[in-house]
Amino acid sequence: MAERILDQIHIRDLTCRCIVGINPEERTNLQDVIINLTLHADLREACATDRIDDTIDYKSVKLAVLAMVEESSYYLVERMAERIAEVCLQDTRVEAVRVSVDKPGALRFARSVAVEIFRERARKR
Repeated sequence: MAERILDQIHIRDLTCRCIVGINPEERTNLQDVIINLTLHADLREACATDRIDDTIDYKSVKLAVLAMVEESSYYLVERMAERIAEVCLQDTRVEAVRVSVDKPGALRFARSVAVEIFRERARKR
């Protein structure tokens, strides 16, 4: 049986400021991070009905991600990405999420450093 291909909702270049990093100045100064999300879901019902109640409320997802990130103080971008994925998967319509977190200026001579992860909702057996 072929694996089902899910539809995707993209939230691109969501910029927020937070504490993230291991160096002393990173623990006191807010830094920009750029977040890209791809929410994987079955959107056929919303496509058919044209009703907001039948789709993912991506404004709510964005607000939840922003609230969590802006209040966070992670040492690793990897941990931040994991927590963002957990926030996205709280919406039961989101079956999987791809999260990319860029930290501009993290390395000299590089525009940014980014971590990208993919997480799926745990399947019930």
